[in-house]
Amino acid sequence: MIRVNTAEVLLPVTVRDAAGRLVNDLTRESFRVFENGREQPLNDLALRQVPVDVALLVDASSSAAANLDDFRRAAEEFAARLAPEDRISLVKFDDRVELLQDWTTSRVQLRRALRRINGGMFTRFNDALYLAAHEQFQNQQRRHAVVVLSDGIDSGRGQITLEQALRALLEAGATVYCISNTEIERAHKQAELDTLASAPDSARRFNELRIDDLRMGLRVLDASERNLEQLTAATGGRLYKPASFAGLDQVYAEVAEELRHQYALYYTPLDKTRDGQFRRVQVRTVDPTMRVAARIGYFAPRS
Repeated sequence: MIRVNTAEVLLPVTVRDAAGRLVNDLTRESFRVFENGREQPLNDLALRQVPVDVALLVDASSSAAANLDDFRRAAEEFAARLAPEDRISLVKFDDRVELLQDWTTSRVQLRRALRRINGGMFTRFNDALYLAAHEQFQNQQRRHAVVVLSDGIDSGRGQITLEQALRALLEAGATVYCISNTEIERAHKQAELDTLASAPDSARRFNELRIDDLRMGLRVLDASERNLEQLTAATGGRLYKPASFAGLDQVYAEVAEELRHQYALYYTPLDKTRDGQFRRVQVRTVDPTMRVAARIGYFAPRS
């Protein structure tokens, strides 16, 4: 949730029809916004165009390092699909979190930064989200989005929990789109597990530790996907699970398309209390068959 001034709230919203197609012809009268259960009047400039700042985050740990060329290609294509006034920053995370490119509209600068991505070992996923939210999104006049490529499995070597990262993202008004390679990893682990499990008894006993490790790995992937679903839904974004790294181009193109067709709803909260408390927001359309994606709420300003 972005606060445009001390009174006005900017709420980015995506609407899809029953078939999953983006809907881009709605008017202000098509929406109803509720804050803590109380309907809010939308302001006159409820659908004005707002530039977007997109933080591209890439997991360069061992689980994704071998396919960084696919990410570089998809990221360049993604940038080409944004509007000229939209800005991009690039953050790499593995053993540490590193800002490779601060805000730019230059595709040349982005290309140079993409070449500086090198693979690491561990995954500081939570730290990367937290730092992007706190350090990258300072301009309150623009929409904020995070597009992250990762399996979402944090190595536990950082300082931040997923709950802390989510709070920071909500405070920054950042919509999170996660392109998860969990399906790709799951296919590899499941194929190896099936091969080992179908071997003769003596071979299965010999590989018992590996079989247990693969089963544990599959459970971890399942848990990570649930966390990513909750994270993206809470911020009004979306979780993508491509079947191969070769499909990244299409996924990043879909994210760019969504950002281009995102509504920017403005309202002035009826509750004027400046208490810093979380306020739950719900957005509906007059057509109940449409599916609305918006963040779950925002933190009120403090006096």
